[in-house]
Amino acid sequence: MTVLVVSATPQEAAYVPDGLQVLVTGIGKVPAASAVSRALALDPLISEVVNIGSAGALHDHLEGLHEIGSVLNHDLSAGLLRQLGVDPQEWLTLSADGLRLATGDLFVTDPSVRAGLATVADLVDMEGYAVAWAAREAGVPVRLVKHVSDRADEASMDWPQLVDLSARALGAWLADEL
Repeated sequence: MTVLVVSATPQEAAYVPDGLQVLVTGIGKVPAASAVSRALALDPLISEVVNIGSAGALHDHLEGLHEIGSVLNHDLSAGLLRQLGVDPQEWLTLSADGLRLATGDLFVTDPSVRAGLATVADLVDMEGYAVAWAAREAGVPVRLVKHVSDRADEASMDWPQLVDLSARALGAWLADEL
């Protein structure tokens, strides 16, 4: 059986230990869902998906590495869809423990957006929900492991200089856990 390590960018996967199967999806929910779905359809030996990546902290006290317990598709009109009689399934539960991750195609730098998301989640990224969705649809267990790279504020624009620290922490975690 094979573990598929999924990352949005090559920078985040820079320190994945040799011997692990790595999929770099591209940034955003559509590229992530498409790439993971394709990989799972092509390789029936994949027994687990582990999504690694950087994330913005929605609470100032959060730092370091975190495994995600539940993930929210935050840029979905879930309330309106429910009014139309559709279950949007905006929350996916991955485990009983872990932080709450909000995923959306918005790169969060606005303080008011950060504050709004902080009322429902702990971290924010752009692919986690899509990876979890694709794995769930394929019946493959999934884990999301995120490292805080920034505070989801104006300083997040320094991500290219910050991501190496996250990549190193994620690589070390993979070496210890897989």
